[in-house]
Amino acid sequence: MYANDGFRELDREECLRLLASAPIGRIVHTRQALPAVLPVNFALDEDGAILLRTSATSELARAVDGAVVAFEADEVDTTTHAGWSVVVTGHAAVVTDPAEHARLSRTGPLSWAPAPREAFVRIEPELVTGRSLVGGRTMYGVSLAS
Repeated sequence: MYANDGFRELDREECLRLLASAPIGRIVHTRQALPAVLPVNFALDEDGAILLRTSATSELARAVDGAVVAFEADEVDTTTHAGWSVVVTGHAAVVTDPAEHARLSRTGPLSWAPAPREAFVRIEPELVTGRSLVGGRTMYGVSLAS
């Protein structure tokens, strides 16, 4: 975590609570040895795992299956210069168990771009970090117009 006045580190429980409130996040994975970032809608499973729903034939499903990925979500208020950011790092895997796939079809996230064959990607939250900024530049009497 970066040390910076005005930022507050968030514990794991608060990070997961904030993630549950965010409609969109970004998955970071490797594509041809370079970092790739994709915005995705998601949901948290009962155990805190991040769930994505995508086409079973998508490049995303192939790229992240069995890989270590990062997942980030945030909320920013540009008027007050306040907000939070949470980053989860962990192993991603396409759900292959038929019973688990059936359960997630009922309870998991809905895809914004449905496909004929859908797959679920589960990201196990091995490292969860977050920070918040409250008050931003107004904390120190600095004008927002500066």
